[in-house]
Amino acid sequence: MADTAMADSPVRTWAVVGLAAQIIFVASWLLAGAWQGQAYSFLSDSISDMYAVTAPHAWFLVVCITAAGIGTVLFALFGLRPALHSAGWVATVGVILLALSILGLGEVLTAVEQEACRAADPGCTPAAQIANFGGALDMWLSTIGLLLLVAAGFFLAEAMRKSPGWAPLAWPTRVVTIFMILLILATGALEGVGLGGLFERLLALTAAGGVAALAVVLLRRTSRVQSAVNEH
Repeated sequence: MADTAMADSPVRTWAVVGLAAQIIFVASWLLAGAWQGQAYSFLSDSISDMYAVTAPHAWFLVVCITAAGIGTVLFALFGLRPALHSAGWVATVGVILLALSILGLGEVLTAVEQEACRAADPGCTPAAQIANFGGALDMWLSTIGLLLLVAAGFFLAEAMRKSPGWAPLAWPTRVVTIFMILLILATGALEGVGLGGLFERLLALTAAGGVAALAVVLLRRTSRVQSAVNEH
């Protein structure tokens, strides 16, 4: 009954939106690296640096990441929530946490999270980067957003365990979430040796890949259900 209702709803559309959002997010910061200049380093400098106030063509990442964040929020609320509704409040909490996380609200607010300068800019220091409102907001929202993302992973894993057809994905979701925790720790620990940017990108890729995988699973489930409905 739940699957049939899911096939008749726009869940599939929101799954496509969620998948597209993650592709746009990753592709945008990969592409933006092409015009950062020789002083910028993928190994040591952050993704946030690429849309700082002084970054070249910062508007590109602001637009793309904002769009990706909106897509992630819509996917969480209107795609993932209906798919996991049988898990009750656990699913609701997991979905809300994802929507409020760094991949959701954190990206939606990109336009007001621009650091004052890039680490690659002459004279720019870590203190100078967060001296403006956007830099300070980026620091706090990134920290809180990552914590919310990790919490979302565990809540969604539990929701999958309680949802028909989703149980096999519960443990993989937990494993990915634990891997993200390790990457968060590595990013902080290795920043001092010039590898913070690399591990931040691995973290961003893992997080976006996890959400994209959920969108693909939802697409496949709705396709199978729709085929079964059509046969009858």
